[in-house]
Amino acid sequence: MTDYRIERDFLGELKVPKDAYWGAQTQRAIENFPISGIRFGRRFIYALGLIKMAAAQTNMELGLLDSKIGKAIVQACQEVMDGKLDAQFPLDVFQTGSGTSTNMNGNEVIANRANEILGHPLGEKGPVHPNDHANMGQSSNDVIPSAIHVAALLEIDQGLLPALRELEESLAKKAKEFDPIVKAGRTHLMDATRSASARSSPGISPRSTTASGGSRRAAPHWRNLRLAGPRSGPGSTPIRNSPVGSSRRSPPPRTRSSESPRITSRPRRRRTPSSRRAGQSGRWPCR
Repeated sequence: MTDYRIERDFLGELKVPKDAYWGAQTQRAIENFPISGIRFGRRFIYALGLIKMAAAQTNMELGLLDSKIGKAIVQACQEVMDGKLDAQFPLDVFQTGSGTSTNMNGNEVIANRANEILGHPLGEKGPVHPNDHANMGQSSNDVIPSAIHVAALLEIDQGLLPALRELEESLAKKAKEFDPIVKAGRTHLMDATRSASARSSPGISPRSTTASGGSRRAAPHWRNLRLAGPRSGPGSTPIRNSPVGSSRRSPPPRTRSSESPRITSRPRRRRTPSSRRAGQSGRWPCR
């Protein structure tokens, strides 16, 4: 009995591990980019699943995605977010282009798991297709940057800020504990004027407070996602697979869990230099 299945894409046939939820495009990336052995982390995979879930729910809301297929995709996305399918994301973080291989890795895993939920074998690409359904209205150029934004927000909110708060509290506690201790000051390698140990803490504690405040101020800039309204080329041509009005929709309420940052889908238009607007010479003339 073989331990692989045969999958096909426009380049031909490819052997994929029999029990793998990924497909041909992920397998090609595995073979083409064995660079560092560093894989995507839990936060990023969670963010990718969250984005795919929000896209499926929005596409169902717009009447573009069959509810039976959409619900199976949502269930598969939830499993991605819960970490049940982390082993199915084997790609190296160093890869080609705009993260297309990882976007397709997500699409293939979600589509195969959704098909399995609906009672179909792995690798069948039906009734749920990785491109037509899991990736509906999306592009690697908007999904991957958005996943990075969401993952960064999660890490700031759930990892960095709590750690900084703990550091501030620890420094304040130690300052009080060491207050009666007098120590020798140091100037390079020589003893200097004596000082209270507690006097060192006020110089350190504000640094963590400043870092915490800077992280909070940076967070709003990460909340604007490039979903459902990316631009191609110099910023003049909207991608056609994004339905009119979908760029103004927020992820449905079911994706707003306590673990997820509050985000908006607000694509930004790339500013065109004045020389191009004036019709002067430029590499990509704006028409």
